[in-house]
Amino acid sequence: MKFYLLILLFLIPFNFSCDEIIDEDGATSCIREKIEQFKREKVSNPPRSVYSYQYKGKTVFYITSDCCDQYNTLYDVNCNVICFPDGGITGMGDGRCSDFFQTATNEVLIWKDTRN
Repeated sequence: MKFYLLILLFLIPFNFSCDEIIDEDGATSCIREKIEQFKREKVSNPPRSVYSYQYKGKTVFYITSDCCDQYNTLYDVNCNVICFPDGGITGMGDGRCSDFFQTATNEVLIWKDTRN
């Protein structure tokens, strides 16, 4: 009996996902929070954009930086930074996901700052 209880206790955590739920517009709550934060800031040059993609079998979010020579950030659905696919002084990102633009699919514009 103890054996079955141990197996059950071991398997229960694997049946629940900690991933955020993607809403009807394609974003998670933490991405929505980032967008709301951008709306409270002054308009950047170039204006910020948020895109979703499928990358390595998962939904990811690409957020453009607020200025030149800064990294553009790739987040998972829980807003953990995965990598910086481009930007920075060289424009080549941090090198941790250099295949992103070649392999990512299903680009969807989630939000773009259209304020003047």
